Amino acid sequence: MGLQDTFDYILFKNPIVTGTAEVVKIATTAFPNIILKPKEIIQTDKVIMSPALTNLVHSGTLFIRLAGVSGAAAVVLGAYGAHAVYPKEGSEERKKIYDMANKYHFLHTLALLGVPLCRLPILSGSLLVAGMVLFCGTCYYHALSGNTQLRGLTPVGGTLLIFGWLTMIL
Repeated sequence: MGLQDTFDYILFKNPIVTGTAEVVKIATTAFPNIILKPKEIIQTDKVIMSPALTNLVHSGTLFIRLAGVSGAAAVVLGAYGAHAVYPKEGSEERKKIYDMANKYHFLHTLALLGVPLCRLPILSGSLLVAGMVLFCGTCYYHALSGNTQLRGLTPVGGTLLIFGWLTMIL
């Protein structure tokens, strides 16, 4: 008995499967009304128009504009960070921090574009903007200046970013 014969027996020819199939066959012929029949779909000529996208995002145009400004700032800061001269001491770590801040800046700028489509756009957008300023801003500051004075605000900014994403699902 090969592998194919074994699977064939287990799936189709064993006594439990054949017995169950016989019971179902007898039950369906004896009680034809038990079988679920799909309802007929009644086709209507009504066309439901969805609202225009501009009507959906009208309440959040401020965040679209902020996303434009933030995106431009992210590009400028990314270019500056690529060409900035870091001091020898700790330059690799500071470069990584700067690159990470720039990636988060870009990602959350794109998230700002989706904020007007949320149920609570003002709350979601405000949390994302505040989180970007506190998280990305303090990372940029630390990477460029080497000063760790504002690093305590970085986790606060990260928490605000998380809450901004979570309020998008409310």
